[in-house]
Amino acid sequence: MPEGHSVHRIARQFERHFQGVPVAVSSPQGRFAPGAAQLDGHRIVRAMAVGKQMFLEFDHGLWLRVHLGIYGAWDFAGDITAGGTGEASTASIGAPRLTRLRMSEQEQLAPDIQSFPPEPIGAVRVRLLTEAAVADLRGPTACEVQTADEVAASIAKLGPDPLEVDATEGEEQFVAVVGRKPTPIALLLMDQAVLSGIGNVYRAELLFRARLNPFTPGRELADGVVRELWRDWTHLLRIGVETGRMYTMDDEDSGEERPEHWVYKRDGLPCLVCGTNVVMEELGGRKLYWCPVDQA
Repeated sequence: MPEGHSVHRIARQFERHFQGVPVAVSSPQGRFAPGAAQLDGHRIVRAMAVGKQMFLEFDHGLWLRVHLGIYGAWDFAGDITAGGTGEASTASIGAPRLTRLRMSEQEQLAPDIQSFPPEPIGAVRVRLLTEAAVADLRGPTACEVQTADEVAASIAKLGPDPLEVDATEGEEQFVAVVGRKPTPIALLLMDQAVLSGIGNVYRAELLFRARLNPFTPGRELADGVVRELWRDWTHLLRIGVETGRMYTMDDEDSGEERPEHWVYKRDGLPCLVCGTNVVMEELGGRKLYWCPVDQA
């Protein structure tokens, strides 16, 4: 499932290539036809990511809410950049109007299109088309039109996203919620009502970077420890948005021969700090990777 940095990068694509111009909205698959009709021909005035959900505001007061879930992905094509940051991408291939990019958990350049707009491929739930770019959505968990009040209600159910809230207010909210919970911190970090955007990769890496036992109840953690988790998540999220990669090793820690992550998917391999084998356990229906010595 895409983690928070991916959704922020997708929102940036919409800001850059779809905002401020008329958008033809359709549902090639047919399942979203009534919703598409409500948005067709209007301009996108805002693209916002909150955790794992994205919200597109149109000029007549309606919004498109999308949650990619496990199987969802956006396919962009046309005059687009290959990435969500705005800098020129060395990965871009071909003439501007021929670039194709899939954005989901990972970003993948696909073979260039030969004409614009390309024909929809597969079960496209919604297509957003301008004169220069097209975005096709497949397989989302949620895709719906919402009013401003409904968007506010959806966001109210989510924990703070460091890139969308005041940093101090978000930190205080996170610390207060964690401090009341008997739930293991490893589960709290994955609870989108507690903190937005963290998935399995960032969860494992944040806990290792903090040298925290994943099973420690939230209310047993010192406030300072919880604050550092918030600040480290903010740090890693910004790196992820800028690079498109889930880098969790600081530059001074990662040599050429080191893997990209400290513990994620390294079960059975030696911990990079103490040499003890990394453990994988099931927790809350998801795989949890941790070092039983450094995180004891």
